[in-house]
Amino acid sequence: MGVSVFLFLPLVLPLTALPISRLAEQHLHPRSATRLLTGFGLAMAVCSMLCLGLLGVLGTAQIPGNPLPDSWSDPEVRDIVPFHVEVGAGAIAMLVVVLAAVARTLVRRLRVGTRARRAVAHVPYGEGPAVLPDDRPYAYALPGTQGRIVVSTGMLEHLAEDERAALLAHEQAHLTHRHHRYLLATRLAACVNPFLRPLHRAVAYGTERWADEEAAGAVGDRRATARAVARAALVTHRAAVPGLAAFADPSPGPVPRRVAALLGPVPSGRAWPPALSPAGPAAMLAAAGTAASALSALNAATALLLVLKAATPL
Repeated sequence: MGVSVFLFLPLVLPLTALPISRLAEQHLHPRSATRLLTGFGLAMAVCSMLCLGLLGVLGTAQIPGNPLPDSWSDPEVRDIVPFHVEVGAGAIAMLVVVLAAVARTLVRRLRVGTRARRAVAHVPYGEGPAVLPDDRPYAYALPGTQGRIVVSTGMLEHLAEDERAALLAHEQAHLTHRHHRYLLATRLAACVNPFLRPLHRAVAYGTERWADEEAAGAVGDRRATARAVARAALVTHRAAVPGLAAFADPSPGPVPRRVAALLGPVPSGRAWPPALSPAGPAAMLAAAGTAASALSALNAATALLLVLKAATPL
């Protein structure tokens, strides 16, 4: 029974991160919020994946003639392990779904990157951005060994000079701080456990806010940066290249929230929310959930090893 509880806990404990995913932006600098939420998401996803694998092993051990060592099919083992064949089969099916979702995400990411690089292949590298002659307004950061900022002539025509500087500083922040890695890590975590999807959405919004703050600092004018975000949002209906961080793309989060944040004071640089704020207990809850996930997965793996070692001596 103990192994049963420990194996299922990491699959539901990501729910403990829901409060902090909603409150982090209010009490933390976007940089700190992005890093904190990404850490929670990755740790919980790894624990969920491990427990799904252990559930599959336990269920498979009860099937005579399974591809595991023959001794795992002995009646002694089948009497000790706490799960029926249906549980193992269900876990294996879930693992297949998870791996398919991860593979689909990675393939889509590769295709998006390839298509985006092909679009700017004819533009020589230089000190400035890759400007594409396109009436559609868009701008995005293209990561890679030599990251590039891609912007259309349609976007530049809609922005004033100081707003263009804010746009370029925003996209440069995406490249400098490798925001695509945070986005990919949390997207893969959400593929492993759907309860982590709110964390991915919060990280997507956090990276945009992080880049907004970097842009405001670079141009020295928070209001100009806010105007650039608002003006670009008015003319941009969707991301030119879905999957890449695009300037003023509404999908990572409501643009009015970003504008309001830029018109407010500079966020505090603290790495952990204040204990007396609503985000303080929420962060502690998520940290406790992450620790419990890790301990549960470790305990279940250790218990399984001991059970199988005792039941199938070498």
